[in-house]
Amino acid sequence: MKKIAVLLADGFEEIEALAPSDILKRLGYEIVLAGIHPGAIRGAHGFPVQPSIRIEDLKQDLPDAVLLPGGLPGATNLRDSDSVIRLVREAHGAGKTVAAICAAPIVLHKAGVTEGRRITGYPGSEQMAPGLAYTGERTETDRGVVTGKGPGAAFEFAFALAAALGSTPEEIKTVKQQMLVL
Repeated sequence: MKKIAVLLADGFEEIEALAPSDILKRLGYEIVLAGIHPGAIRGAHGFPVQPSIRIEDLKQDLPDAVLLPGGLPGATNLRDSDSVIRLVREAHGAGKTVAAICAAPIVLHKAGVTEGRRITGYPGSEQMAPGLAYTGERTETDRGVVTGKGPGAAFEFAFALAAALGSTPEEIKTVKQQMLVL
């Protein structure tokens, strides 16, 4: 079973963390919610989430994918964490999938994994990462990097990440049907 670490920092966009986590869990992936600090992490809309592990502890067992939800100041809190940047670089360097939605591609940019790749994100947030340019598409998948535009693209983003991790079109279609997405 492939493991996906969802990295959480105060101010994360709840739908961008939890909807993909739910969808990916339905597809058979192990989901690990990892916090930037011990204890509950409060989302952008005030919902507290209790991670099962701290981000620093992921180094011992590198996940198959790292998922970064957006939201502000969640994305900037992730970007400003040395542990997050190290993990993203290590995962990407090991050929693992890295995924970011909304404002979170700024984290990928700081980690140095966006160069020469098609990237999308929340319109205007690329201004927080000089040199980063968004395509404007709802999702993009480019050589192990999956990005999504924002909260409204959370489902598409999750299915794009699943496809990048090897879920078959049939498996994805089945979950979409079960969730009444089709």
